[in-house]
Amino acid sequence: MDTALKSNTFFPRNLDAEPIRRRILELESGRVGFYSVGLYPASLAYNCAMQQDETPNLLLAPRPGRDLFGAFPPAALEGMDPAHVDAVERMASHFSEGQRLTNTLADLLQRCELVVLSANSNHVEEDLAEACRLREELGREQVVLACLAGSFSHDHIANESYVLCEKVPNLAFFSGFHRHGALRNPLDSFTANFCHPNALTALLGARMLDRLSPNIQVSPGVHNIEGQYIKAAKNMSSVFAGFGYSFHQDNPGVLPTLLTLLLDQCLDQAATVSMARRDRQRLYNRQPFPLTELGYGVQRIEAALVRGGDMEKVRDHTFAQLTAMVADVRGSMMLPVSGKPTRNFQAGQVLAERMRSEQRCPASMEELEGWCEQAGLRKGGLEGLKALRFWPQIARKYAIPVHDASMLNLLYMAIYGNSSTKEVAFSVMTDSRELSNYCQESVRPTHSRRYAEALQNLAQPEAMDLMVNAVIADNARRLIRDDAVLDDLEATGEPPAYLKAMNVIENAL
Repeated sequence: MDTALKSNTFFPRNLDAEPIRRRILELESGRVGFYSVGLYPASLAYNCAMQQDETPNLLLAPRPGRDLFGAFPPAALEGMDPAHVDAVERMASHFSEGQRLTNTLADLLQRCELVVLSANSNHVEEDLAEACRLREELGREQVVLACLAGSFSHDHIANESYVLCEKVPNLAFFSGFHRHGALRNPLDSFTANFCHPNALTALLGARMLDRLSPNIQVSPGVHNIEGQYIKAAKNMSSVFAGFGYSFHQDNPGVLPTLLTLLLDQCLDQAATVSMARRDRQRLYNRQPFPLTELGYGVQRIEAALVRGGDMEKVRDHTFAQLTAMVADVRGSMMLPVSGKPTRNFQAGQVLAERMRSEQRCPASMEELEGWCEQAGLRKGGLEGLKALRFWPQIARKYAIPVHDASMLNLLYMAIYGNSSTKEVAFSVMTDSRELSNYCQESVRPTHSRRYAEALQNLAQPEAMDLMVNAVIADNARRLIRDDAVLDDLEATGEPPAYLKAMNVIENAL
């Protein structure tokens, strides 16, 4: 599949200026297609229909056997303008020999210059394989393929989880903040990012998407792998945000800390993923023009950290300038003034309500999904819960530091832990003081917390010895890795729930 996408660009390998000039003009009037139409593509199409009488530059193709508006609840359908619904239905069909036929993936590849595979992670890989096959069969290799799946992929044979764009690095990624109901508001406006590892492809693809509706502003970016990771981490984090809003609505002091930490950790995790990508040098050094031409303030934003006594660059926050994706993270963790929050946020609200009534964590993911189904949330649309299934494999694969993922680790414990672990997670998540302490302490690297605890116990000889020896540079690395002193300190009494949770997470993950 990766091989089939090595040429995922709008232009053939040609140095002749005239055909390139013609191709640029073709792209100016080129169409965008969305295949496997769910809530987001159909809502986006409806937005386009509201803003323009005809939208010939947008085509849709529902998955075989699926209704174009099948993802919408009856109440949403009743509130739609019939004329706009008709316009959306025209986008999803064409005439052939006097008959109106529903568009297929092959139709989109034949008639569009950019095709977004908009299925969720259950289907996107098989759709990508089929799109690659059809693209070659139809002789349309210059149609650019993109996805917007917001979960992790999983290879059941190898039992390996991964970010799809990391496996297929030339696959484009399209995302931004949206609420499906708000997309049908003619006065609201939205931002999105279209990302591709080649800056020119990102620029041209973003322009095509930006022209679809005056209410939707699309900016280019080059961080497709990081963008898809942020989306998956955001979906999981938004479950925790919904839990926090609902369970701690009478204790609002904990919410700013919780939400800030959830956002920061999404970006910190993506920074770790960014540092691990195979094509990092090409991303910055082999572009047709500087990334500053795409609106990036600087080529790279990096920091340095002492690791094992050596200074090492460990962060790339250039992707943080993908404003729409960062806004997506923030927006997905907010309770809106009107309308409903995102589906993952609603799943967190359901989790809070049932944990309050049952006085326990869910017995399993299946039970939690059952609670969501009873509340009217289809489990197939809850990408955050699906991503959480694969979280330990993702954390190991990309070497995500424990202190950069403490909130997701706690949520994972509450659903997948054993009975004693769930009791600890319940104590932390449902007590605002414990949760505040966990938010503050869990973001510290393990070794830095040892010294903080030692400073509070200087009357103990072991604690004083730890601080004295830490001053000796030759012994610092050995002492950081020595758990014996810390174990003695922790054995002096029953630790609070938040420390129990941190100890379980550090040992398990």
